[in-house]
Amino acid sequence: MKFYKLIFTSTMIIGTLVTISSYSWMSMWMGLEINLMSIIPLLKSANNQFPAESAFKYFIIQSIASTGFLFSMILNFNLIEQLNNFFNLTINIIFYMSILTKIGAAPFHAWFPEVLEGLSWSKCFIMLTWQKIAPMIIILQNFKFNFMILIIIMMSSFTGSILGLNQISLRKIMAYSSINHIGWMLASIPSTKIIWFLYFLIYSVISLVIILTLNSLKFYFFHQLSFFKKNKTMNLLLSLNFLSLGGLPPFLGFFPKWLTINFLIINNNFFLALMIIIFTLISLFIYTRITFSSLTLLNKNHQMKEITNPSSLLIQLNFLILSSLVFCPIMFNYF
Repeated sequence: MKFYKLIFTSTMIIGTLVTISSYSWMSMWMGLEINLMSIIPLLKSANNQFPAESAFKYFIIQSIASTGFLFSMILNFNLIEQLNNFFNLTINIIFYMSILTKIGAAPFHAWFPEVLEGLSWSKCFIMLTWQKIAPMIIILQNFKFNFMILIIIMMSSFTGSILGLNQISLRKIMAYSSINHIGWMLASIPSTKIIWFLYFLIYSVISLVIILTLNSLKFYFFHQLSFFKKNKTMNLLLSLNFLSLGGLPPFLGFFPKWLTINFLIINNNFFLALMIIIFTLISLFIYTRITFSSLTLLNKNHQMKEITNPSSLLIQLNFLILSSLVFCPIMFNYF
């Protein structure tokens, strides 16, 4: 069992590396397909039927997106000499639609929360972080800031904020949070690629800490946080990490948004900066609700077995992530 997981994990990593190191469209598409065919066996579980359903949904959506990507690539290869601006724009739209569907950006996001809902926390982390690397690199290499990208950024920020308000599943909250952060990542690309890299790295680290904590506690739904009274230290750290994920200063999650807003203002994109800030305040309300639920509400009518104390390494990692904002501006200015 572990041997086949090792093989498919290796090929999943190889597929992503093939895509991000490619110099041609065909090798990019091949890397995406290798990655897709490798992660499908990793998503299924013999103990539960829901991962199989999520894997099937994921395969269907990714196959349709890969078909659109291949279709735009073939049109670009064969008909570029005969195309006018209208058809070039059409190819561009097909290309962006397929890649944005792969990463789950709005309005092509409907599959993403449903797929995450049926997965374990470890598989959710792969879907939230690693599976977005290859499509985002393709966007980075072929990025043109236009009206379509502006709409996608605002729709992703708006959708990730509004649709997360009425969710009781923590996995769906993380999914809509990812959609909101996709809008910020796309907004950070026109400035410099290092801003996108820092944003994605910090988002991945914060998501890792939150998912490790929730996985160790076996929490999957919002109401379970009201039981979180056994370990007050981890209760506080988890709440602060959610606020950091929302970009509240003085936590680390504020740093990449700070840089993104700075470069948007430098490039005179005042309207876009204002809109994504407003939508992020809505998503911050979701994390504030989670914090109040776990810190201030005490439910004495429910009993729960003793929660296993998380390891000291997890606690140290939480402290490190929460306090790193002090050093980030110093390091950024130095380098």
